[in-house]
Amino acid sequence: MERWGETILGAIVAAVAIGFFAFAAAQAGQTSGGRGGYVLTGHFQRVDGIDVGSDVRMSGVKIGVVQAVEMDPVTFQAKLTLSLDRAVFHFERCEGPNPPPEGCGVPDDSTARISSMGLLGGNYVAIEPGSGNALAQNGEISNTAGAVDLLTLFSSFARGNNESSSGETNP
Repeated sequence: MERWGETILGAIVAAVAIGFFAFAAAQAGQTSGGRGGYVLTGHFQRVDGIDVGSDVRMSGVKIGVVQAVEMDPVTFQAKLTLSLDRAVFHFERCEGPNPPPEGCGVPDDSTARISSMGLLGGNYVAIEPGSGNALAQNGEISNTAGAVDLLTLFSSFARGNNESSSGETNP
């Protein structure tokens, strides 16, 4: 009789664990959520702090996740694949004319940059919308800006302060 209770409790714990992992995979962009996403790519010099599942934001609002992080063997740049929420861009009304109507995708002159949530926060991909025609599914955002290395930035300020205080400059 006592073993049945342990077995039932073990099954409940296993079911909760499976549910947790399914939820975590969906939040990290590992599953395609039924309708699929609006997929775009971009090449960046640096993508420090960006991993699969990192947020993609526009005007501070989460609109998708990073689906893949790869190295382009030709350009040696980091290639990010972004999966954006189709509902944000109202794709149900976007079928038909080419180019699609306004509001049916990320404008082709938009800029994607790696931004930080603060000194201690994580990084995310920020898309700053332009005003051009919408990028097609699997299109590429050509205007990109990589991550700023804060340690290098701080050390350059420190070096600049030391040089100015001693009166010496490097040739």
